[in-house]
Amino acid sequence: MASAMPNFVTRLFRPFTSSTRMGLNPDGAAQNFPPNAQKCTVAAGCFWGVEHLYRKHFDGKGLLDARVGYIGGDTSNPSYRAVCSGRTGHAESLQVTFDPSLVTYATLLEFFYKMHDPTTKNRQGADTGTQYRSAIFYHSDEQEKVARDVTERAQKQWWKSNTITTEILKADPVKDWFDAESYHQLYLENNPGGYECPAHYVRSFPPLAE
Repeated sequence: MASAMPNFVTRLFRPFTSSTRMGLNPDGAAQNFPPNAQKCTVAAGCFWGVEHLYRKHFDGKGLLDARVGYIGGDTSNPSYRAVCSGRTGHAESLQVTFDPSLVTYATLLEFFYKMHDPTTKNRQGADTGTQYRSAIFYHSDEQEKVARDVTERAQKQWWKSNTITTEILKADPVKDWFDAESYHQLYLENNPGGYECPAHYVRSFPPLAE
């Protein structure tokens, strides 16, 4: 069993299969989201831990769905093996669907800057490569404005000793996003003790001042 293996070895030996473009929740059932639902797409290293922390923190607090996948690359429908090669340009990412009446986009991005190290370019912990880069993929002009504002404040107040390397890029929902293989979805819930990047934990930062 994967969970019986050392964490790093578990990550090395996870299977390679094809990804899918289908927008389904982890148990395979189509979702009906409220009309005000929005998406938040971020990259912060190994997507197992990113998804796990977001679900743990925002479950019942506005998170409607969360999918891990690949974004920001040059090829269509990439496999995990291809992404791991570093040659497709994709980042391992998380796409959250949320209810903005219960949780704001800014709150989700503030959490993003707490749960990983945005100052290590193309690296989180021992995971190195462009697929592990820090990035925010915005879905509207308003999201871009919020992303740049939160990033500026996080730099000045939380990460002032180092430079934030997070990319802020426009997401193309048709060309950019590809769901990862089904076994990656809810990975740490289904595989307790599976690999978790040591850089993924919630820092005890004070609230960001305006």
